[in-house]
Amino acid sequence: MEIQGLDYNTQRQALLMPEYGREIQKMVDHAVSLPSREERLRCAKTIVKMMETKVPQIRENANYQQTLWDHLYLMSGKELDIDWPCDVSEAERIQNKPQPMPRPDTSIRLRHYGRLVEELWERLKEMPEGPERDELTRQTANQMKRDLVLWGHGSIDNEKVADDLAHYTDGKIQLDLNSFAFERFIPADEMPTGKKGKKKK
Repeated sequence: MEIQGLDYNTQRQALLMPEYGREIQKMVDHAVSLPSREERLRCAKTIVKMMETKVPQIRENANYQQTLWDHLYLMSGKELDIDWPCDVSEAERIQNKPQPMPRPDTSIRLRHYGRLVEELWERLKEMPEGPERDELTRQTANQMKRDLVLWGHGSIDNEKVADDLAHYTDGKIQLDLNSFAFERFIPADEMPTGKKGKKKK
């Protein structure tokens, strides 16, 4: 059913700056159509004040007046012929979208350990013996055990961690399970819920 006088958004031209609303866009279109350069500038200044009230958070930017005039320039389709109070030649940079970040061109051999642990193995292979390597070994072994527990990846006993650590560091790191102390790590399904049953009287 069609009703005379109703104007739906789906039938209207898409807004370039929807945050300002369609009424502001109509004002901009009106300013462009004014015959006098002075009238256009006076109208533009009023529009910029209205734009600021529509998006008050823009005042948090250090140079927000420049941004408002840039937006006005773009909303006019770059057709508003006035003596611009600031340089709007770089206004189109606002519409530039950031380039997508390239994905690393490397694969993860063991997803349950992840890239971080693989990097730790490589670091351990290069480090000389000493307290620094011992500490990194301790942290790496404990992280490996956490990963195995979280992924539920087969056996999570200490020998599994020691075997994997030796294998993936090319035998450089050998855990002595008789002296090495793993941190206590409780799987999520064994964590206490904090709810205690009430004793019945």
